Amino acid sequence: MEQSVALVAVENVAYHFDIFYSYTIPDYLKEKAKKGSRVLVPFGRSKVAKRQGVIFGFAEKQDNIRYKDIINILGDEPFFSTENLEIAEFLKDRTFCTYYEAIKVQFPAGYGYKTDIKYLAVATKEAEKLSDIEKQVYDYMLTLEDFADKSQIYNALGLSKDCGIIDRLLLKNLVIKSYTAEKAMDDASVKTASAIITREQAESIKLTEKQESVMNALWDMGQLSVKEICYFTGVTSAVINTLSKKNYIKIEDVTVYRTPETQLVDKNAKKQISLTENQQKAFGNLLEKYHSGGGVSLLYGITGSGKTSVFLSLIDEVIKEGRQVIVMVPEISLTPQMMAIFKGRYGSEIAIFHSALSAGERRDEYKRVKDGVVKIVVGTRSAVFAPFDNIGLIVIDEEQEHTYKSESSPKYHTKDVARYRAGKHNALLLLSSATPSIESYASAKRGKYDLEVLPERYGSAVLPDVSVIDMKAERQAGNKYNLSSELLERLEKNLEDKKQSILLINRRGYNTFVACDSCGSVVTCPSCSISLTYHSANNRLMCHYCGYSVPFTKVCPECGKEDVRYAGYGTQRIEKEIEELLPEARILRMDTDSTSSRYLFEKNIIEFGEGKYDIMLGTQMVAKGLNFENVTLVGVINADQQLNNDDFKSQERTFDLLTQVVGRSGRGKNKGTAVIQTLTPENHIIRLAQQQDFDGFYDNEIIIRKAMVYPPYCDMCSVCFVSENEVKAMNASRDFLLKLKSTTADEYKDVKIIVLGPMPPRLSKVNNKFRYRIIIKCKNNKRFRNMLSGLLISFGKDKKYADVSVSADINPENLI
Repeated sequence: MEQSVALVAVENVAYHFDIFYSYTIPDYLKEKAKKGSRVLVPFGRSKVAKRQGVIFGFAEKQDNIRYKDIINILGDEPFFSTENLEIAEFLKDRTFCTYYEAIKVQFPAGYGYKTDIKYLAVATKEAEKLSDIEKQVYDYMLTLEDFADKSQIYNALGLSKDCGIIDRLLLKNLVIKSYTAEKAMDDASVKTASAIITREQAESIKLTEKQESVMNALWDMGQLSVKEICYFTGVTSAVINTLSKKNYIKIEDVTVYRTPETQLVDKNAKKQISLTENQQKAFGNLLEKYHSGGGVSLLYGITGSGKTSVFLSLIDEVIKEGRQVIVMVPEISLTPQMMAIFKGRYGSEIAIFHSALSAGERRDEYKRVKDGVVKIVVGTRSAVFAPFDNIGLIVIDEEQEHTYKSESSPKYHTKDVARYRAGKHNALLLLSSATPSIESYASAKRGKYDLEVLPERYGSAVLPDVSVIDMKAERQAGNKYNLSSELLERLEKNLEDKKQSILLINRRGYNTFVACDSCGSVVTCPSCSISLTYHSANNRLMCHYCGYSVPFTKVCPECGKEDVRYAGYGTQRIEKEIEELLPEARILRMDTDSTSSRYLFEKNIIEFGEGKYDIMLGTQMVAKGLNFENVTLVGVINADQQLNNDDFKSQERTFDLLTQVVGRSGRGKNKGTAVIQTLTPENHIIRLAQQQDFDGFYDNEIIIRKAMVYPPYCDMCSVCFVSENEVKAMNASRDFLLKLKSTTADEYKDVKIIVLGPMPPRLSKVNNKFRYRIIIKCKNNKRFRNMLSGLLISFGKDKKYADVSVSADINPENLI
């Protein structure tokens, strides 16, 4: 039998070149080379090009092929399990990503390796022929006991990193090199800046306008993170680095906690759970399904019905049997209160997975799971890859949320991966929501999923009374504010009664639209096809897509006239209106601008729960998952924002958001109320949300979906073309369509599809890159994916479109 070669998935390979590359294994590495091992390999024609990879398997060596050797095995034992490799192949097939992307997404950044080249001098008489500077470097390197990198050597001798002396010594065989790989775990720190010079000292120094704005911020507010400085002043990090080099400011890494901590612990969570008759029935059915080998169940219950109590009872049974549990929430904002319950009930037996953790924290939490220290993982999307080996239960809370779908490669949906892993482990996958996705509810109706229903709120709580306010009538009555008279009266009443309120406005910033009344031009981002939003906190116009910002101005950048009009409203403007109308109210604004610091969201949740604020005002982060017994009023400032989007899911998302936020009211002993403000009070979606009638909404929506052939009656595939040249992106999309037509007329004529486009999406330019797309209504099966994969590979190899990137996304959540 011939000597085997390793089949390696290599990093940074384009999709159309992504295969398993074969490498021979040197004798001294054979004992360490196993499936799942991370390796360092030569790649490409350059002799110095080295890349990381993962061994997926082995094959027999062929006599007629010239192989390259693996350079090194990274780590003493294989890092990836057989299941990791199987998940990677699953993702490769389903999401049109590369093998390495599919393996990399499964582990945190702290577990990666960084590669480097190090050098060591060799003693020889040939050194006598060196120039003075070459001899200086060579002699210094001879004093070193081990390999060293270039920067270390050059810094010690005060030489430029680009001097090229070591490369010349390498060519003369006076130096040897070694490829190394070290663990690349980021420090658990945040980069901060503080002023060194005082205002008085700065009077004799010439500062640029941008430098002065940074200094003023530091003098006024003290030590700030670099991110905060950039936000408040609009400068880039280059300005901050320049001030540091001039010794005007000091930049340092401030250490943060490596272990995730939570101040929010539910002290009542350890109590015996008392289930209602409906809850007990659902729990009994779910437990029976778990014991019968798992599957998929949907737990559908109205807001406040006690879905969490049902799956906590189920978790208790699963961990008693020594099996493991994954619980997922859609956003970081929903993690604190969920964590409080789990910390209170299960203590140190849980680990946390979400993107707000530092690299060190993520690494340590992952290691605790991998080493078998914990039994439960709670987290966002990435928690689905928790390295458990005996999963009994996977819970996806608020399963309809769009954040469960990844927008970067691999573009997987958490539910798909969870279904795959549940099947592998004979585990139960439990989907939970008060407003399930149309697709999930349809699957339950058809019997594909088991359906458990909780039709009533827990205990004595009842659904809130909901009023719909016509804001056109408010305007006609002379109300100049964005709060209706009824909502204002109810807010005043709540303040008198010492009850709390939650207000939803799903736009951050102050003004959301800026235009010139003289020439009619809209003030837009130069890099994106989107208007700028005015933020009063930093007095700047900002792009929410690329981060571009300019100072507040009344002068039109197009015509130069001082006639710029600021319109629309976001969280900052509503906050100001409430301060004017209810000056005694204590307001907590919750959006990505006000909760950018680590742990600030959790701190705000704690303080609101303690009654330190009267009104919580925020974007959709306040709409779901929050549970405050003292909240008896919810107000939706504008119900129309999402309703008219050009997306087939816009009605579903509007109903979901309204139903969920209204459900935050009256969850304790006191009955709640809610106010929905709209310009279209007659709209049936708003009326159904007012009645909290999910079944009525579903019955109406499923008829439309069937008539228009939208999911669940098909799958949607978006093929996107991106280029800095708009014409090339457009032409690429047209050529792809022609190839698609040709393929379905010949080899794949059995594949039935409906094609929309090509066309630019509503947001046609982002970061100076133009976008075109083709939308394919299809059946997401192996045959369709093979066809599309072949087209993507063929298109990627066409040099005509070398500067156009093409990608495919099955069932994307956003089509903008």
